[in-house]
Amino acid sequence: MTPRPESGQPATELGRVLVIVPTYNEAANLEKITARIREAVPDADILVADDNSPDGTGDVADHLAEADDQIHVLHRRGKEGLGAAYLAGFGWGLDRGYGVLVQHDADGSHPPERLPAMLQALRTADLVKGSRWVVGGKVVNWSPLRQLISRAGSLWSRICLGLPIKDVTGGFNAWRADTLRRIDLNDVASTGYCFQIDLAWRTVRAGMRVIEVPITFVDRQYGDSKMNQSIVIEALIRVTLWGIGHRAGQLIGMVDRRAGRSRAVGKR
Repeated sequence: MTPRPESGQPATELGRVLVIVPTYNEAANLEKITARIREAVPDADILVADDNSPDGTGDVADHLAEADDQIHVLHRRGKEGLGAAYLAGFGWGLDRGYGVLVQHDADGSHPPERLPAMLQALRTADLVKGSRWVVGGKVVNWSPLRQLISRAGSLWSRICLGLPIKDVTGGFNAWRADTLRRIDLNDVASTGYCFQIDLAWRTVRAGMRVIEVPITFVDRQYGDSKMNQSIVIEALIRVTLWGIGHRAGQLIGMVDRRAGRSRAVGKR
C-alpha cells in the first residue's frame, strides 16, 4: 500500500473506495441509486447498511448483492439513527482495509456523478464534502424554509465552533481511512445533522484539511424524509453546548497567555 502523505499533500494512490449507503425504507430508491454509483465510480464497492427496513429494503439489497460482487449488505437490528448506521459502516470498511470511505444517501439527493471530482480533491485533502452552499452548488425542490434551516444550521455551527466550512451539515462526504482513525469515532453519540457537524469539527480540530466540492442537491422523489424536529433540536442543543465549551476554552487560553506575558515582563 502506498504510504499516506502528510496532511494536504498529494497522494499517488488513495486505495480502495467504499461507498456507504444507509437505508431505512428505501426499497423504491435503492436499485436506482446503486446503479448510478456503480456507473459513476465503477471500481468502488458499495455497502448498504440497512436498519431492518419493514418495506423490504434489506431484501432488495440482498438481491443486488447476489448479482454484483461489488455490492455488500450490512443488516442491522433496527432503526438506530443515521449516525449509528454510518459508524457501523465505517467500522466494516476500516476492518477490510478500504482507503476511502464515502457517505452517500440512498434517496437520490446526493449526485454520485460528482464522486470522481470529490475523489480527485481527496488527493490533497483529508475530508472532502459535497457542498450545496459554495459557489457552483445548489439545491433543487427545496422550499425556502428548508433552505433557510439548512443554511442557518451551517452558519450557527460556523459561529459557535469556528469552522471554516460552508456546508457543515452536508452528508455527502469522502473520507480518507486515516482521517477517520485519527478523529476517534469511539465516543461519537450524535445523529442526523449533528453527526455531520461532530465529525467535521473533529477533523478541523485535529488540524486536517477539508475541501468542499460543489454539488446539486435534489430532494427525494420517492419515500419519506427522515428529517424531523427532534433531529434539528438535537443539533441546535449539542452545537450550542459545544460552542460554549469551545469559546470558554479560547477565553481561558487568552487569559493564561496574557498572564504569562505579564509575569515575563515583571521579571525583567
